[in-house]
Amino acid sequence: MSLRPDVNPELLRWACERAGLDADALTERFPKLPEWMRAQSKPTLTQLETFAKATHTPLGYLFLPAPPVERVPIPDMRTVGNSRIARPSPNLLETLYICQQRQEWYQDFARVASEERRTFVGSAKQGDDIEDVATRIRASLGFDLDERRRIPTWTDALRRFIEQADMLGVLVMVSGVVGSNTHRKLDPEEFRGFALASDLAPLVFINGADFKAAQMFTLAHELAHLWLGATALSDVGPVTAPTHDIERWCNEVAAEMLVPMQVFREDYRPKAALQQEVSRLARRFKVSTLVILRRMHDAGGLSKRGLWKAYEAALERLQDVRRGSGGDFYNTLPVRVSKRFARAVVISTLEGQTLHRDAFRLLGFKKLETFHQLGHSLGVM
Repeated sequence: MSLRPDVNPELLRWACERAGLDADALTERFPKLPEWMRAQSKPTLTQLETFAKATHTPLGYLFLPAPPVERVPIPDMRTVGNSRIARPSPNLLETLYICQQRQEWYQDFARVASEERRTFVGSAKQGDDIEDVATRIRASLGFDLDERRRIPTWTDALRRFIEQADMLGVLVMVSGVVGSNTHRKLDPEEFRGFALASDLAPLVFINGADFKAAQMFTLAHELAHLWLGATALSDVGPVTAPTHDIERWCNEVAAEMLVPMQVFREDYRPKAALQQEVSRLARRFKVSTLVILRRMHDAGGLSKRGLWKAYEAALERLQDVRRGSGGDFYNTLPVRVSKRFARAVVISTLEGQTLHRDAFRLLGFKKLETFHQLGHSLGVM
């Protein structure tokens, strides 16, 4: 006889709402779901496990007496209007938990390997001069304007920016899905990125489902958080006006780091046709047009209304060029989990310090062949 545990029907409804799924749509997969929700019958344990998986709900939650109140496990700086966002999605929560697990693993790896602590983490204070902090970040990364002039496009500059952060010791993870599950897309309307401060394993996650043109600014913003030593979840973009003082400060540092205002003023031609000037300056500074629009506003060349009008027009042009997750698996995986992290997990596993099953879980795959191919592509096998 199948085990049929007692489950509060309210928890079944909560699980559907939490996952953003319509209970009626789930009825096709679970024909007796309406009966379970009316307490007219009980699901078997196997059915309950399948339901939990379908709704991305931890199975243990379904045995609670009442729906839990879930909160983001790090400081949440996101706002809609002037209100806090009340309920995080399962996709956001799981992404945060995955990154926290990876960071914890890398901290242990770094201690065993006697890696130096990243002294830049927490080296700035919120009251520090914006231009000074931006200059220090650029210098630490080697992300200066002279180097950028030699890079063909701003998308190449973004890749270089990520590489430089990685070489500095930052675990930069860029993904538009939960783990490696391409069926669970992240929503850039919910969050753009987050920073997990640590002087052994500083981590930045960038929502790869967001416009690629916005990702360089997100990385710069989250790096500013690391310089503050401030863990945070963010939803800011190049032209948003954050209500939190920390977010406002990080936005100003990010803009100054990418496009120094003194240099920008020298090159900016306010009387030129807007679109041509935006394109020219984007090529000049090797940043996206979204960042250039922000700096035009900062320089007094665009009103707030003009900024938003131009920004929305730019977003329309970018609708078809969001960053995808396609391409060669062995090229995209190190981007999703950070090249530094992937190399460390492979090396630790080959040395017998990490079990293969743990390595597979951390990297998001299940096959030994995949592990070997990844090791070869990273040059560690």
